[in-house]
Amino acid sequence: MNLNSGKRILVTGASGGIGKAIAENLATGGYSVVAHYNNNSSSATALANAMREKGYDVNLLQCDLRNRAQCRSAIEADIEQNGTYYGIVTSAGVCADAAFPALTDEDWDKVIDTNLNGFFNIVHPAIMPMCRAKCGRIVAISSVAGIVGNRGQVNYSASKAGLIGAVKALAVELASRSITVNCVAPGLIETDMIKDVPMDIVLPTIPMQRIGKPYEVAAVVEFLLSESASYITRQVISVNGGLI
Repeated sequence: MNLNSGKRILVTGASGGIGKAIAENLATGGYSVVAHYNNNSSSATALANAMREKGYDVNLLQCDLRNRAQCRSAIEADIEQNGTYYGIVTSAGVCADAAFPALTDEDWDKVIDTNLNGFFNIVHPAIMPMCRAKCGRIVAISSVAGIVGNRGQVNYSASKAGLIGAVKALAVELASRSITVNCVAPGLIETDMIKDVPMDIVLPTIPMQRIGKPYEVAAVVEFLLSESASYITRQVISVNGGLI
C-alpha cells in the first residue's frame, strides 16, 4: 500500500518550470496532486491529462495569486468538495528585473504581490483545516536571491527573503500541530526564468559548473513532504550547486 495515497498536495505554479516538475514528481509518488495555475490553462491541462493517462491522481485549481478573494473562494470550495490538504507547495513566482532606479511601480507590485502576498493568499484560507487535522507540510520555494540578494533584482530578492521570514515564523506557530514549514531555495535552475542569464559569466561562479534541473528541486520538496522529514521544520534548504 502506498503511504501517500489519499494525501492531497496543492502545488501552485504547476503549469511550468519547477512547479510542473514538483507536481509530476509528487503524482508519481502516489500523492493526490491539486495543480494550481492562473493563465496557462493549456499547459496545466496537458500536465493533468498526461498524469491521468498514467493512472495518477491530478486535479486542477485556477486562481490569480494576486487576487486574495479569488484565492480564498477557490481554495475553500476545493476543500469543502474534496477534503483538507495534507501539504501545500508554493512554487509560483515571477520576476521583473531592472536596476533599482529603473524599477516601476508595476514591476515592484507584480513581483511582491505574486511571490510574497501570494503565499499568504494561498496558505491562509487552507491553514485552519490543516490545524484541525493536526498534521501537514508546507514548503515555500524561495531563491538564492532571497538569501544573498541579486543585482538588478531588488523586488525579487525582497519577495523571496520575505518568504523565508514568513516560513520561519509560521513554523514556530504550527509546530505544536505537527505541521512542518520549510523553504527550498534554488539557485540557477533550467527554466524559462533564466533564459536571458549570461551563462559565460554565471557558470564560473557555480562550484559545480552547471545549471540545476527542475527535478533536482522537486526531489528535495518530495522529501520535505514525506514522513521521513517529520522532525525538520523552520529550515531553508539550498539547491544551488554550491553557489553559496
